[in-house]
Amino acid sequence: LLILREGLKMLHQLKIKQCYLCHILEGQKTFEVRKNDRDFQVGDTIRFLPLDDENYNAYSYVSPIPEYRINYILSDFGGLQQNHVCLAITPIINA
Repeated sequence: LLILREGLKMLHQLKIKQCYLCHILEGQKTFEVRKNDRDFQVGDTIRFLPLDDENYNAYSYVSPIPEYRINYILSDFGGLQQNHVCLAITPIINA
């Protein structure tokens, strides 16, 4: 889901299995590999929508999830599937 573009930055809502989201929330996973069908840009924001690991249509997480900023985009790399990107992400800390 594409939510909105504020100036030049976009807020993306991306579905993710809860098992992968846990690694992001714990700081172990600082990247996300996705099909590049959304015109991802450095500086864009990601809001993850966690899905139940067994039922991919059911949202399974109720606590607030931080948003993440895209800091770097790796594309056209031999190890990635065609039309896929690896997004380097960091949590956005709201003061």
